Amino acid sequence: MSVTVAKSAGFCFGVSRAVELVEKCAGDGSKVATLGPIIHNRHVVERFEKLGVRVLNQPEEAEEGMTVIIRSHGVSQAVLQRLQSRGVTVADATCPFVKRIHDIVSKAEQEGRLPIIIGTRSHPEVEGIAGWCSDCRIFESPKELENWVASGQISADFPLCMVCQTTSTESLWKKCCEIAKKEFTNLKIFDTICRATEFRQREAADLSRNCQAMVVVGDPMSSNTGRLAMICREHCAKVALVDNAGELRADFFQGVADVGITAGASTPAWIIKEVNKTMSEITNVEAVQEENFAELLEQSIKTLNTGDKVLGIVTGIGNTEVQVDLGTKHAGYIPYDEVSTDPSVKPEDILHVGDEIEVFVVRVNDQEGTVQLSKKKLDGIKVWDDMAAWAEEKVTVEGTITEENKGGLVANVKGIRVFIPASQSGVAKGGDMAAMLGQNVKLKITEVNRARRRVIGSIRAVASEERKANREKIWTEIEEGKKYHGVVKSLTSYGAFVDIGGVDGMVHVSELSWSRIRTPEEVVKVGDEIDVFVISFDAEKKKISLGYKTAEMNPWNQFMTNYNIGDVVDAKIVKLMTFGAFAEILPGVDGLIHISQIANKRIAKPEDVLAEGQNVQVKITDVDAENKRISLSIRALLEPAAEEAAEETAEETAETEAE
Repeated sequence: MSVTVAKSAGFCFGVSRAVELVEKCAGDGSKVATLGPIIHNRHVVERFEKLGVRVLNQPEEAEEGMTVIIRSHGVSQAVLQRLQSRGVTVADATCPFVKRIHDIVSKAEQEGRLPIIIGTRSHPEVEGIAGWCSDCRIFESPKELENWVASGQISADFPLCMVCQTTSTESLWKKCCEIAKKEFTNLKIFDTICRATEFRQREAADLSRNCQAMVVVGDPMSSNTGRLAMICREHCAKVALVDNAGELRADFFQGVADVGITAGASTPAWIIKEVNKTMSEITNVEAVQEENFAELLEQSIKTLNTGDKVLGIVTGIGNTEVQVDLGTKHAGYIPYDEVSTDPSVKPEDILHVGDEIEVFVVRVNDQEGTVQLSKKKLDGIKVWDDMAAWAEEKVTVEGTITEENKGGLVANVKGIRVFIPASQSGVAKGGDMAAMLGQNVKLKITEVNRARRRVIGSIRAVASEERKANREKIWTEIEEGKKYHGVVKSLTSYGAFVDIGGVDGMVHVSELSWSRIRTPEEVVKVGDEIDVFVISFDAEKKKISLGYKTAEMNPWNQFMTNYNIGDVVDAKIVKLMTFGAFAEILPGVDGLIHISQIANKRIAKPEDVLAEGQNVQVKITDVDAENKRISLSIRALLEPAAEEAAEETAEETAETEAE
């Protein structure tokens, strides 16, 4: 029988940090207690009790002068305040990953967002998270979330924030995200699954697929241990969850050729070792993968060498350096100038406490117990490898234009200087390439010469690829009436050509405006973004006829909505004819003033009274909606005035005669 031990089995960073803090405090000789069991493992808790470490159930049990350690699960803000009021020294071992969730929900509530927590209600981590906001919703399953959504208690645009318990499974979290995204439009999602936990679960799944039996080691009270067992049972028929080696049964391994071992994050290495040893004894297995235990047990004394690539956890961001826990006896740090290849980037913009990062070992000082690290060097090595792969695979990448010269442009891609020849810039010949400065662009890497530190790229290649894809999509999906958002590419005397995303269509001058226009330039210009619709198309000849003017833009509809017979309106004389004059009421809407309606006396021709461009008041006397004809009259406004004047004259004459 072969035995495979998961590399990630045993203490995670947060648990290891909490256990080390208890050991340190207990060694100082002061009265030490933990608020709740430091981890979900009775063997570790019993060991600390023998060292005099008490387990408190409530903050009120704390005695003045005592050092009280908050476990890695964290506590609510209220519990923390109650504890501080007891006159004790608080040592906070809250896992940085959990602490980040506290900050997220607290900030979200300040922004007016309702926090949604995906996790087990009774779990101390979830209870602690909920205590960092005044109101929240907790859901243990996708079904529970789905039922809440269906209840309609919250509107679709209500501001929300969603986080999850660090030990949640990836599948559960994804299902919950899909449900929330589908329903809510004002939702912020934060993936707060601990990546170490995710890796442990993924590794357990892979191992259980390839083994006939699995042994999961850990306290049955541990949530993450329980999830490991659940994951293993999804892929393996024989799974045993054991607290210690004493719970192993020989008959469990009968007929098993391959067995895997994994362990929860709160399981100490010595228990895993005992389990493995006992399995060897009861199955007569001599060859066990001891190198896995060497990694688990000797991590604290692991040797580091200059040039090594190692994983670490960000534990703090100071004024000059970033502190990194490497899981060794060394104190790791990254000087600020070794954080990023981009000098404008601030460490706090890309790194946060609790982040797992890969770093390059620059210098090891065993005497002082320190190790200088560099993220920049490792990123630089990786990016050159990436550049070569991107060039070979013709991958589209993003960069920022930083320079312009006579030969072309220079883009910053992952800290690497990429030259883009003018012919590949996407800028028309003679165009202003300087306008590209500062823009984020998509490009393809076309040449990589690592020895000469030279990389060449092309923006044009991406644009050409996108246009081809868009062109194919348009001809596949095109139909009469379909709307597009396009850009005016060129103008002719008879219309405008519009790019609708890889294909040009033509808007005839008659389709540009409801008003009379002489040239397309009166309505649009090259570069304008406009909404158009398909009038007709010929897929074989690759021709598309587009429309721009819509029924909503029709001025006749506006006239019919806002004007009535009898209304007096301001109009502009636009054309004089022998039989009368046309006057514009609205742009695109003209009415006829018959020669008989121009004045209150007979006139020979309209130009005797009116001139083109003259503004006049007219009365709407008739509307022929079917033929879109409007009759107007100036005389109708003049005759009442003349009658009033005649009446005033008659009255004055009568008064004079009476005198």
